[in-house]
Amino acid sequence: MKDLKHLIYFEELLRQAHNELVAQACEQGDMALAYNCSYIPEPLLDVEGCFSVRLRAPGCTSPDLATYYMTNRSCSYSKSILERAFEGGYNFISALIGQECCTTMNRMEQYFEYCDLIPNEKFHFACIDMPMKKGEWYAGYFRRQLEQKVIGPLEERFGIDFSEERLRESIERHNELCRIMTEIGDMRMADNPVITGYEYHVIQLVTLTCPKRLIMDKLRETLEELRKREPDPEPWFRARVMVAGSEVDDPAFTKLVEMCGGLVVADRYCFGSLPGREPIELRSGQDAMDALAFHYMEKNECPRPMGTEATVHRRQYLYDLARKYRAEGIILENMKFCEYWGYERAIAGKWLSEGYQVEGRIPTCQIETDYANASVGQLRTRFQAFVESLEIKRLQNPEC
Repeated sequence: MKDLKHLIYFEELLRQAHNELVAQACEQGDMALAYNCSYIPEPLLDVEGCFSVRLRAPGCTSPDLATYYMTNRSCSYSKSILERAFEGGYNFISALIGQECCTTMNRMEQYFEYCDLIPNEKFHFACIDMPMKKGEWYAGYFRRQLEQKVIGPLEERFGIDFSEERLRESIERHNELCRIMTEIGDMRMADNPVITGYEYHVIQLVTLTCPKRLIMDKLRETLEELRKREPDPEPWFRARVMVAGSEVDDPAFTKLVEMCGGLVVADRYCFGSLPGREPIELRSGQDAMDALAFHYMEKNECPRPMGTEATVHRRQYLYDLARKYRAEGIILENMKFCEYWGYERAIAGKWLSEGYQVEGRIPTCQIETDYANASVGQLRTRFQAFVESLEIKRLQNPEC
């Protein structure tokens, strides 16, 4: 297929957190509000005069100083983020909004404040207590957390306008982004898609790590380009796979899967679009904060809630996504020492491969990774074997 016009530019933006567009926005007077978890409402941090930045640590391979603070049995994503903070890689941010997703992540975020890592005397750190259950009352509790720990302090320290008008404008901009990403993502359902999983991964990460107002024009151009793009005469891939897991924020991971013959058609991981790129609905009589709180609580499929109902629902969600995107198998990933996704991987792998409490069976490949993807050789062998097994299964059962 013909190369996408902006792909190299997008790849360059992902080489560091303080990229060209982030620097441009800061020079223009906008404030960078950082976050680490998909529970944090992006439109709240993208109001006029601000932009959200999902923290990554590209190229971090030896988080030695962070290990001293957090021990060598902490997840490598959290340690890599803290290491990059010690290096001064996030000096451009004005606030860090976290949430009580796990002890390791929470501890990492607290060190931003304890160790005075950001050279900004007004720097604000907040940690949201996200409810474990879903419902109207819990959405109200989530809203109060956002008002008390994010909106109030940021209004006082920086004079940010979180009025109803500004929030609705931010939600509309966010919804346009979601509509673009959803249309691009749905192109992966085709027999011979016009976009690869790697390309989609790069575009999705750009939407999380760059000021949206500075990237939207190129996203619109990319969508129009893909609408007219001609696929290769014959599919280049050997099997269609879905990736589900924790912090997969390195497009090289997706490229490795596809180099082994597996087209990644669905991205169900913490930095992915499923869920995460669904437009926010403003119901009649509902204000913007209620809509944000309800949406981010209801749509999120984080493995943090471990009750039976939530666990069964997440298995069904994975199964339904695999069927919708016609994935022949699922690669289930977790970051080493990630407690939530470690349990999630093991349970999902067993249930889906055996068809327990879902309508059918789906082959799974379970892997454990480091943030830096150091074990590329081992992963390549696993992926090649998995793709080959899916190909053999299809040849033996052409009707499946």
